[in-house]
Amino acid sequence: MAERRVESLRDAYGQALVELGERDANLVVLDADLSGSTRTALFGKRFPERFFNVGVMEPTMMTMAAGLALSGRTVFASTFAIFAAGQAYNMVRQSVCYNRANVKIVATHGGLLVGGDGGTHQMLEDIALMRGLPGMTVVVPADAPTTRSATFAVTDFDGPAYLRLTRENLPTVTDGRFVLGQAGELRAGSDLTLVAVGALVARALEVAEELHHVGVEARVLDFASVKPFDEKALLKAARETGAILTLEEHSVLTGLGALVASATGENYPVPVRRLGVPDLFGESGEPWGLLDRFGLSKARALEEAWELLRVRGKVH
Repeated sequence: MAERRVESLRDAYGQALVELGERDANLVVLDADLSGSTRTALFGKRFPERFFNVGVMEPTMMTMAAGLALSGRTVFASTFAIFAAGQAYNMVRQSVCYNRANVKIVATHGGLLVGGDGGTHQMLEDIALMRGLPGMTVVVPADAPTTRSATFAVTDFDGPAYLRLTRENLPTVTDGRFVLGQAGELRAGSDLTLVAVGALVARALEVAEELHHVGVEARVLDFASVKPFDEKALLKAARETGAILTLEEHSVLTGLGALVASATGENYPVPVRRLGVPDLFGESGEPWGLLDRFGLSKARALEEAWELLRVRGKVH
């Protein structure tokens, strides 16, 4: 496989914010004293009169964001995922979602790839928490081009949204095309399907390439749009490939894998294996090494893929 360009999702978000600010004088941005890390500082430098650093008060930031939105503003609010979905959860629920406020929450530093900050800052439950909120749109981009497209896409409708970004730069694996409610097919295949989000999309493509070398063709679907969810594409893959492996940098109990298992189980049951973080808190360590330590390595994904192929009788 050719070497892929590695880019910052956070930079793509910050640059997209500046472009949106140029187009829409009604757009405002809030941050909770982390604008250098979240890259909202780019917007703040260009539009200081429309940028509000509320300090280390994430719940207050969400209530302020809701108030501004209900006053007619388009609002982006950013902080780390552990604070946006954890510390401020009740305010996101009560102030933002209950009121269907036009607030776009862009949470950076999601998942194990926070690395050295350790288990207290490695948010592994946020996709489930946000997906469970009525009216909330949830997007988990795999790379910088999708991050840019998704930032624009969530601005095109009136209502709450949650985008989850990584701290680590990720390989560019898409052409940036993104439509809410549609999965992206990044590789065709008929022997099994790999369904992934975020940082694990690139890993799914690596696994598919390894399988290709031994005559197995795996379909790869990028479910950046977690909610709304492209059930049609999932069930089509279930019918045509007969087995699904999910990959996510999130709790395996409640994330993408659980969503895939329930959707197929109710509509078109096929063997599903879920690769995600086990029922554990994270820990401090080298970011990419943590993926391997918590069972998200390419080797582990290949093992799960071969097991699915055996269950389906496609290999012995």
